[in-house]
Amino acid sequence: MSDRFASPSTGPAWLSATRFAALKAWLASFRPGRVRINGTERLRIIGGAMAGVLLAGWACRLFAEPGAAWLVAPLGASAVLVFAVPASPLAQPWSVIGGNTLSTLLGIACATHIGDPVLAAAVAIGGALALMLALRCLHPPGGAAALTAVLAQAADYRFALFPVLVNSVLLVLAGLAYNSLTGRRYPHAQAAPASTQRSRFTPADLDAALAHYNQVLDVSRDDLEHLLHHAEMAAYRRNLGELRCRDIMTREPLTAAPDLPLGEAWELMRRRRIKALPVIDRAGSIVGIVTVADFMRQLDMDRPDGLGSRLRALIGLGAATERPSVIAQIMTRQVRVVSSGRFVIELIPLFADGGHHHIPIIDEDRKLVGIITQTDLVKALAKAVGAGTEA
Repeated sequence: MSDRFASPSTGPAWLSATRFAALKAWLASFRPGRVRINGTERLRIIGGAMAGVLLAGWACRLFAEPGAAWLVAPLGASAVLVFAVPASPLAQPWSVIGGNTLSTLLGIACATHIGDPVLAAAVAIGGALALMLALRCLHPPGGAAALTAVLAQAADYRFALFPVLVNSVLLVLAGLAYNSLTGRRYPHAQAAPASTQRSRFTPADLDAALAHYNQVLDVSRDDLEHLLHHAEMAAYRRNLGELRCRDIMTREPLTAAPDLPLGEAWELMRRRRIKALPVIDRAGSIVGIVTVADFMRQLDMDRPDGLGSRLRALIGLGAATERPSVIAQIMTRQVRVVSSGRFVIELIPLFADGGHHHIPIIDEDRKLVGIITQTDLVKALAKAVGAGTEA
């Protein structure tokens, strides 16, 4: 076969593989994206747009003078935004009313004062965009409203009030009622609320990213933040979802009996460099836990001598009276435990909000089989985040 031909997967011989791949990617960018909504939402959108235009058209025709316009074409585009994407910044009440009305006024001015219709149309569109951006009422149908005024050679500024303003107000009223009745928030607040979700990014990080992107987004900032939080949690669940406590726990942790002397317990924790010592009975069931904090709570902080002297007195290395002698006397008896089969992701609130640093792990017989520390959890999270980044 001649080298002038090549397989479809590699492209013509005169086109390099890199350029062919770039060409395929460019052509693929023209493919429309899938609308990710179900049939119920589709029907909700269609019904709302029909109801909004029906209300505006019926009411305006009822009060219009004979032969006067009572409905404008840009209202159809406004209806798509109000009912299909009610959360969009471009679909909010002020965007619809201000964008359509102010753009129409500018279009009338251009049609009146600029003789060339082509130039008038261009100036009307550019001016409408500048006005809508400055007044925070960017609305795509506003551009169509400005152009309509120029093409119709509208000379009466009352055209902007009726039918344009009245059409827009009635459509917004229909949107307020219909979206509320069908479970969609409208108007949709565009201010960024204080986020209560824990995340790897902050509102300031999101603002910095939006400033760097420097493009108009057809999604509100708070919705974008919520979507990113949900995507992040989905990634965590995907990577941590099947991970259970038994997979990350420290097995066969160091334990102690309730009658272990304080001095031996302290020395054991110091030598093994651990901050918590589970206390178990003869059957292997956990009855308490001793931490460094438990030792510190026993010290008389009002005594004039140093911390070291008070600690030595507590564990029996110095003179003291009526002091605890075994760990059963100072241990924390109410111990939060979890089963070895519990999902790791469920422990995050316990460590993050519950103030826990060590959580003993028990089996189905409630016997101690391991312990999970903050370090164990952080290692698991770091591994999950790394896996999510690679994916």
